[in-house]
Amino acid sequence: MVSQGVRVLIGGGFRIPEVVEAAGARLVTVGTTNRTRPADYARAIERGDVAAILKVHRSNFSISGFTEETKLAELVELGGAHGVPVIHDLGSGLLMDSAALGLPYEPTPAESIAAGADLVAFSGDKLVGGPQAGVLAGTRKCVARARGHPLCRALRSDKVTLAGLEATLSLYRDPERARERIPALRMIGTPHGRLERRAEAVLAAVGSRGAGLRRALRAEVVATDSLVGGGTFPDARIPSAAISLGAGDKAEEWLARLRAHKPPVVARRRRGRLFLDLRTIAPEEDSVVAAALAALAASVS
Repeated sequence: MVSQGVRVLIGGGFRIPEVVEAAGARLVTVGTTNRTRPADYARAIERGDVAAILKVHRSNFSISGFTEETKLAELVELGGAHGVPVIHDLGSGLLMDSAALGLPYEPTPAESIAAGADLVAFSGDKLVGGPQAGVLAGTRKCVARARGHPLCRALRSDKVTLAGLEATLSLYRDPERARERIPALRMIGTPHGRLERRAEAVLAAVGSRGAGLRRALRAEVVATDSLVGGGTFPDARIPSAAISLGAGDKAEEWLARLRAHKPPVVARRRRGRLFLDLRTIAPEEDSVVAAALAALAASVS
């Protein structure tokens, strides 16, 4: 049983209803797109055709306005009263307090389990920052039942993936270390001022390679917003700093030249200007960007 408001399309074009039906289950939909109340779930349970309650977290989209969503704790209480397990699909699976990254509230797997969810599903990549994998956590009974399914062996992660996931998860023993060592968390948590100083330093390095190179690119440091991406935080925008290039009608040519650099540098295009967001560039890559921009400037000047 699932709310009408979360019959969603996930990455790769897969629809939650089709995923559920492919597993051999029959999907029971309750409520409406914008409002689903505990009573909607209760009526379906009373009809006797519900084996589990599925709550899907809206990790890659949002609904605002005249809305109402049944809380996980309410579903756990309802499921417990009727002997129906609750499955919580968290999607991105952030493992630390989102406030520490300057982001809006995002439920964690630990919070879902503490609230009483029998089974929690989340990604091992995305906000966790590990290799691409799916993680199931919850009660011993439910995890054992999932492990005993005939498809489990076909779907289980290989040893390389498990080793990468274990190494990533071990970093979370020290949250500060995790924020520094896991690329996704480091990018999200880098202060705007630090990015701005790095952008200025990159352009200074370009200028030091030859008179007029920076002017040839019509380059400047501008304020911009970063999106978290990866199917997470759909409404969150993070203040960032970018290097902006005045490509004009040469935008496609400049993009191609940057991509042809060794290693390639990929910019985004908007209204005749190219942008390199420093939030998605590691500090150790700044010299690569400076070299690519200097080469571009030399070719167009």
